[in-house]
Amino acid sequence: MSDRLIPAILVLGLLALLLVGMWLAWRGRVRRHSGLTAGESLPDAGIHPILVADVLYVATTEADRPLERLAIRGLAFRARAELTVATEGVVISVPGQEPIFLPAHSIRSSLPATWTIDRVVESDGLVAIAWRSGETDVDSYVRVIDSTQHAAVLDALASLTSTGPDSSAPAPTTSTERKKS
Repeated sequence: MSDRLIPAILVLGLLALLLVGMWLAWRGRVRRHSGLTAGESLPDAGIHPILVADVLYVATTEADRPLERLAIRGLAFRARAELTVATEGVVISVPGQEPIFLPAHSIRSSLPATWTIDRVVESDGLVAIAWRSGETDVDSYVRVIDSTQHAAVLDALASLTSTGPDSSAPAPTTSTERKKS
């Protein structure tokens, strides 16, 4: 029995070290991104919805670092969510979290995308919403659950960026643009 006990203890010790390392790395990521905020609080006057869609929230990344997830409170993990596009901006409502409100003036653009971090889907199956958090440009990716609403979500988001003060801002890099470079 002792010839099995020592390897088992070594494997459990290695597993414990691996889990502690992962936990410390995530805490470091949260600390590095602590200056970023997930949007603003909802307006007191309420919002005027243009479109509401069920989505799978995938990830939020820095605009120039599409493979590194940002650990922003409320947007750190993948989840099922409700996306509300309103005249005042965009609301991402993840169950169990405070709704994330992205005011229209912070939204730079929205484009279809094919991949981000750990999610690859059919061509243009994701929606990339490019927005500004303080001085940092970020991209949030969602997947519209009902594929018949995909184009309507993109159109509603485009209506925000075409009238916003920062509509000339560069769009998020899509998978098609990445292949060309």
